[in-house]
Amino acid sequence: MEQGDIFSARNDRRLVLSLDDFRNIFSRALRQNAIRDQQDVLGDHNLNPGMSIPEVSKPAAVLIPVIGRDQEPTILLTRRSDDLNHHAGQVSFPGGRHEKSDSNMRDTALRETEEEIGLNRNAVEVIGELPKYETRTGFSVKPIVGLIKPPFELNVDQKEVADVFEVPISFVLDRKNHERHSKEWQNSVRHFYVFPHPKYYIWGATAGMLVNLAELILAADETSRNG
Repeated sequence: MEQGDIFSARNDRRLVLSLDDFRNIFSRALRQNAIRDQQDVLGDHNLNPGMSIPEVSKPAAVLIPVIGRDQEPTILLTRRSDDLNHHAGQVSFPGGRHEKSDSNMRDTALRETEEEIGLNRNAVEVIGELPKYETRTGFSVKPIVGLIKPPFELNVDQKEVADVFEVPISFVLDRKNHERHSKEWQNSVRHFYVFPHPKYYIWGATAGMLVNLAELILAADETSRNG
């Protein structure tokens, strides 16, 4: 298995036309964002003033896999198995908890990706990291951004992953798709991001990390154009 489901997304102006373009603008964005990366704490609380962050968080890492498709790069996502005890059926990036045997958070993301979808770590070119994302459930998640050039093979662990699919980068970069939703939970209203995918419900921490990636890229593009 190599390619997951990809739907067509319209965008008035596509910022990224190739994998090399993405690599260059992401590198520029990281340089511009270096100070913020050390200072900001991003997470579920950003849309929920007053939400407390657990003092002791469980370290975890995810891979944001950017795939060099011919038309434009895509981002690979998974839908977790319905039989899992935690976050069953939810859309996520491949990844999971940091283990003592992992040398660093990048190693965690690559190991978990191999275990979940069978993507060989040698097929991934890691180009950087996003700021940690703190979740309401007590995880401190480090998003690792990696590039993958086709062809590649996937061997999905069906016990953990029900589906693998891809979204165009233009879909992620379009701010019209950064929808803010809310629902009542434990006698309070919780706000969160949702991406309007026609088939999969992309929300919560996964959507939040996609928004953070998009804002990083869009800010770097705007700075470059205003030069």
